[in-house]
Amino acid sequence: MEELTRTEERIMQTLWQLSIAFVKDIIEHIDEDPKPPYNTISSVVRILEKKGYIGYKAYGKTYEYFPIITKEEYAKQSFKKVLNNYFDNSAMNLMSFLVKEEQLSEEELEALRKIIR
Repeated sequence: MEELTRTEERIMQTLWQLSIAFVKDIIEHIDEDPKPPYNTISSVVRILEKKGYIGYKAYGKTYEYFPIITKEEYAKQSFKKVLNNYFDNSAMNLMSFLVKEEQLSEEELEALRKIIR
């Protein structure tokens, strides 16, 4: 699975929310002011299609896009990359980091203890 740019990822997030959308629908759901130009989003959508992340249905010259890769599949691949690149592929290193950085609440720590036992 090819890595996505921030813009590509933002468009994928929108498509995962909408399930199926035209470019104009994607633009409407982008929280930016001013909205990005139609041609910019259309170009990024075509790149995502070439990368194999989305498919489309053609209605004449209009295209309706939908995700082929699920959010869960992308998250799994992205997480594996982070775990490998930053934590030597060690869940223990990751958990130590989260605890040291106070990213886990006491409730979350207790829930993890129960899972481990």
